[in-house]
Amino acid sequence: MTPVETPAAGPAASLAGRIGTAVGRYTMYRLILLVLAALAAYSLLLNVLGWLTFGVPEMLVHLALCLGLTYASNRALAAFVRVNPHTESSLITGLLLYFLFWPSLQPLDLAGVALACVLASASKYALAWRGRHIFNPAAAGAFVTGLTGLNIATWWAATPAMLWLLVPGVALVLYRTRKFPMAAVFTLVATAIITAELMRSGLSAGMGIWQALAQRPVLFFVGFMLTEPLTLPPRRWQQLALAALVAAVFAVPYNLGFLANSPEAALLLGNLLAFLAGQRGRVRLQFTGVRPLTPGTSEFSFKPSRPVRFLPGQYMELDLPHAGSDGKGRRRVFSLAGSPQEPTVKFGVRTAGPLSRAKKALLALQPGDEVMATSVGGDFVLPRDPQQPVLLIAAGIGITPFVSHLSSGGLQQRDAVLLYVARSADEVAYAEELRQSGIRVLVQLADGSEPPAGLTAAGGRNGKAAGRLDGNSLLAIVPDLARREVYVSGSPGSAAALRRAAKSAGARRVHVDSFSGY
Repeated sequence: MTPVETPAAGPAASLAGRIGTAVGRYTMYRLILLVLAALAAYSLLLNVLGWLTFGVPEMLVHLALCLGLTYASNRALAAFVRVNPHTESSLITGLLLYFLFWPSLQPLDLAGVALACVLASASKYALAWRGRHIFNPAAAGAFVTGLTGLNIATWWAATPAMLWLLVPGVALVLYRTRKFPMAAVFTLVATAIITAELMRSGLSAGMGIWQALAQRPVLFFVGFMLTEPLTLPPRRWQQLALAALVAAVFAVPYNLGFLANSPEAALLLGNLLAFLAGQRGRVRLQFTGVRPLTPGTSEFSFKPSRPVRFLPGQYMELDLPHAGSDGKGRRRVFSLAGSPQEPTVKFGVRTAGPLSRAKKALLALQPGDEVMATSVGGDFVLPRDPQQPVLLIAAGIGITPFVSHLSSGGLQQRDAVLLYVARSADEVAYAEELRQSGIRVLVQLADGSEPPAGLTAAGGRNGKAAGRLDGNSLLAIVPDLARREVYVSGSPGSAAALRRAAKSAGARRVHVDSFSGY
């Protein structure tokens, strides 16, 4: 989504907003691909400088083999099963395998890497349920190859020389995917177990921690593999529990004959548990129509091929094939606007220019056309306690997840206030739904005009609020804000600014919806 920006005061706020906006221009997949490509180039530079000792020919052949075979095998398999290949996914898998297997020119080593590449591509189709792959492809390819004895994954990216770029690269990916809590749980548990084992061998605690982070693939694993969106459970608490469990299996040494502890085995177990917990498989969506919400926003409706399990406030990821590239890939995340009980799924989308290629593809859909939904998730859900008062703050088309809460009836018996920030009256989406919501709805318009009929200005009839919201103005609008749980929905810049305003006004807990750029 791209709601109206609500800039915040101060250089730190501006910097955070700029970073969020810049990173938000890329989908998770495109950003991971770019970071991995940068790490691959960096590894070649380190080798030239003598910090790595593989040999430049070995690394170049290894890189070409991983990228070439995953790309070619993925396209061949996609053609065989008559689906569109996902080029970004195959390149990401190839780069992951590049960092998993030791660069070598030995024939058996090369055969093992080649097998891992083909198996990784095949796992996306053979180890899948309703079109959605169950296991991380790179981990699956590496694991099965290890069982054959042809080659064993060494995860050589875990070397101190790589940390200079690996750490900021992982931080950037985790910032974009909003998976810092999950990464923190995994890192703490895995590092604690590894350090304890090393201390039993006589190392100091400091050296144990250093070895865990610099010479074990903890950071690479959590940044690029554990947090892969398509192999995660939908809820945050599930993700945190999964991170702790996988960390234990990752770090505790064991040997069960043919199966010994390895990062890929730990990840595959986590993938299986995540699959059992989440929306199992892709859902085919048939386009039924579009209705304008405002001059710059529209609602798109689809009929799913089977019931979609979701909670009000969650999102769905769509695969929108389109020609060319706009730097963001094919998969885009949209908040669900309707109720889980409705026969259709709906998405509110900002359609004002400039339009990305994916938005053009969305607008070009005709009734009867089909797209694929690849996952459902998110934690932008209401508190379990119906007695807990809430304040919902939306910027622009960030109103969409709140409409889902309204449609499902989840706010009718709750003390709820909804504050809607928009540029002008004609940019207020879902005005009719808000009028009929049965809760207190306040509208703040940047141009100071009157809100649509039936809705109340945030400053009252004689005190229309306009401009930027800060802590003082927010507290004046909602005097009992401190006792409410606050939910903020909007673009990265506007959401960050509104969260700071809510915190400044005394909010103890603020939930922020996270949108992927599209």
